[in-house]
Amino acid sequence: MPATPRPGVRTVTDAKALSAMANPFRSRMMDALKVDGPSTASALATRTGQAVGSASHHLKVLHEAGLVEEAPELAKDRRERWWRLVDPGTRWSRADFADDTAAVTAAYAAEALTVQRQFERTRDWNANAASAPEWDAVSFATQNWMHLSPDELQQVADEMVDVLMRWSRREVPDDGVEREPVFVFARGFPAQP
Repeated sequence: MPATPRPGVRTVTDAKALSAMANPFRSRMMDALKVDGPSTASALATRTGQAVGSASHHLKVLHEAGLVEEAPELAKDRRERWWRLVDPGTRWSRADFADDTAAVTAAYAAEALTVQRQFERTRDWNANAASAPEWDAVSFATQNWMHLSPDELQQVADEMVDVLMRWSRREVPDDGVEREPVFVFARGFPAQP
């Protein structure tokens, strides 16, 4: 059972895009564009700890892979270049690339980077949670063991993604409450205790 298509979520079907996303700086730049919105190479360089030339190079690679596009309407003059994500979300399945060894390798690399970044974010939060007690009290982790078929796991995934998409796309109230970017992730796969 394939994943449910969702507006704003690109299904990656080529090795070039997977390879582009498998770079840590490019992955961080895409995250910054998702959290902060459109940006310049200079601002992205500052946000991700790179030199401006390096950020420009990575933006070019992301652009060539169809993951980012220019946002010329935001520029104040002809020298200023703004960039935005083409789609706010991406997904891929290694099964879609079974006939393309390079694409399968790129898919594994992109997935490995994603897992590494999830681990690093979790580790960093755990190391610093005491400095933000109001967030420490509400942060969560969950894990469950279930007996599922592949179709049932797809249903669980679709329901979880629907909840996360609903919250990420909601209109943020202008009620004076301070809100921070919050990272939520979940995984589901066959395993043994």
